[in-house]
Amino acid sequence: MKNIAIVCGGYSGEYEISIQSAQVVADNLDKKRFKGYLVVITRDRWYYKDKSGETVEIDRGDFSISLKGGKKIRFDGIFNAIHGTPGEDGKLLGYFDMLGLPYTSCSADVSALTFNKFLCNKFVRSYGITLAKSASFVKGEEIPYEEIVQSLGLPLFIKPACSGSSVGVTKVKNSSELPGAISIAFKEGDRVIIEEFIDGREIACGLIMKKKELIVFPLTEIISKKEFFDYEAKYTKGMADEITPPVDLPLQAELDIKAVSSFLYRELNCKGFVRIDYIVSKDGIYFIEINTVPGISNASILPQQANAMGMSIGELFSTAIEAMF
Repeated sequence: MKNIAIVCGGYSGEYEISIQSAQVVADNLDKKRFKGYLVVITRDRWYYKDKSGETVEIDRGDFSISLKGGKKIRFDGIFNAIHGTPGEDGKLLGYFDMLGLPYTSCSADVSALTFNKFLCNKFVRSYGITLAKSASFVKGEEIPYEEIVQSLGLPLFIKPACSGSSVGVTKVKNSSELPGAISIAFKEGDRVIIEEFIDGREIACGLIMKKKELIVFPLTEIISKKEFFDYEAKYTKGMADEITPPVDLPLQAELDIKAVSSFLYRELNCKGFVRIDYIVSKDGIYFIEINTVPGISNASILPQQANAMGMSIGELFSTAIEAMF
């Protein structure tokens, strides 16, 4: 029986979603093999929360807990369920590396790279993979609005370089909306990305390593009932249709997505389960982003894909845990 800390919470706008994800993990762990401990990470506290709601502070010296009666619990591994910072951007993972604690997600350096869309886009583009045209600016830099519109056209997507679940992302249809959208994005960090709009179908590709075999799940098409697949569309029931597998997706697009996803997973030496998103247009596939801590509720895309392949959500979690030992 291995003790697994299911870490959740974090410092971003994805806090509540992370708490929900962790509970799904706790509910679906293989109880014969793993004992799960829900550990909440906030700026002020790190604590274990039991089923009754009682909390015990984490000893940050070795990431352990001491229960009533003096029993000390040390964890064999970490199930990373923090969407956003500090779990998805590598910060907390570096701490676990220092303690020698294995975890389910990608390494600290890979997580830091993929969470920073500016750096990740440069990395992906260096392999000749197609992305939308974009411009990037840091706080305090003069932004030439007219030149941006002339170069990239309208609509545009304004994104923080570092955020998840589309927090701080705005679709801009009119140039007059640019300053406000950029201000919103800057609330999430010091760099923004301004990206051209690609008309097409949004497709998600999930992958996981199982006993040294890379499994690529069936693809999912995301059809948002809003302007794009934003935070509300992601987490509000009925705001998006997720179709696994997509209907009438060109075979070449499917093959290209799976090939690029497999290449990036291996080239980055990813760990655990990962979701990579694309736009399929009439011109081919466009890379959007890599999610190293994707949504993992029963209704989330990755568990849907695993289920379509005959893998239960419990098996998905067990596979991720097994891969870290």
